[in-house]
Amino acid sequence: MNINSICVCGAGTMGNGIAQAAAQAGFSVILYELNTAVLEKAKNATSENLQMLVGKEKITAEEREKIILLIHYTNDIQTCLADVFIEAIVEKAEIKIALFNQLAELNHSECIFATNTSSLSVTAIAEKIQRPERVIGMHFFNPATIMKLVEVVNTPHTNETTTNTIMELAKQMGKVPVLCKDAPGFIVNRVARSFYTETMRLVEEGHVSVEAADKLLEASGFKMGPFKLMDLIGNDVNYAVSCSVYEQMNKNERFKPSYLQEQKVKEGKLGKKSGEGFYKY
Repeated sequence: MNINSICVCGAGTMGNGIAQAAAQAGFSVILYELNTAVLEKAKNATSENLQMLVGKEKITAEEREKIILLIHYTNDIQTCLADVFIEAIVEKAEIKIALFNQLAELNHSECIFATNTSSLSVTAIAEKIQRPERVIGMHFFNPATIMKLVEVVNTPHTNETTTNTIMELAKQMGKVPVLCKDAPGFIVNRVARSFYTETMRLVEEGHVSVEAADKLLEASGFKMGPFKLMDLIGNDVNYAVSCSVYEQMNKNERFKPSYLQEQKVKEGKLGKKSGEGFYKY
């Protein structure tokens, strides 16, 4: 399937990053977001990000202008006409399903719906969409403009054309796609639960401090310690993934979310985006 246009739904940090990455790869992009303030913030962030690339001589000023012109910002769903839709909205299955069904009514029957969910069942979403064979997971990592990995998540309904198209799209965006089957946490988030929760348990039990844990793991080869990474991702987002995987794994004790992170979320200490998490910013 030839892809001429991509619509990214949700203009938060992840959605905006995906839109920028797609435009940098030369695709015509629609960035859809109901909240006009969020949409304007995304537009400004992309402009600033691209200017930084010009300053680092990674792109020219002319290339920056071309990329900016490739992104159309809208809060009108009626204008969301594309070959591929990538949603990066709130992690609630019913809202994602409602969005995809709205878009299905407006678009041609062969368009593909890719969800960027990090923990919800892609199969459960697909089963409530018209023609579930065109629904797939396309899980990017933050920041989407830099991180190379994309988990491409197949469901029992996904057809070969959908899979091949999304694998090729990821490559054209300069990413490294890894194909996996739909399962709790997919690959990365399932493996990463231990990285986060076991380290938090060590802190809870008084064996190590937050700072020492990060330093030790960074010294062992990780680019970022778990606490710095959770602050970057957002404690609310990270905690929600932990809860989702825990529930889907039948509350297996080894996946139990940490009360330490739960407390951070309740206090609004979400990380960099709120000015404080496990560290102050």
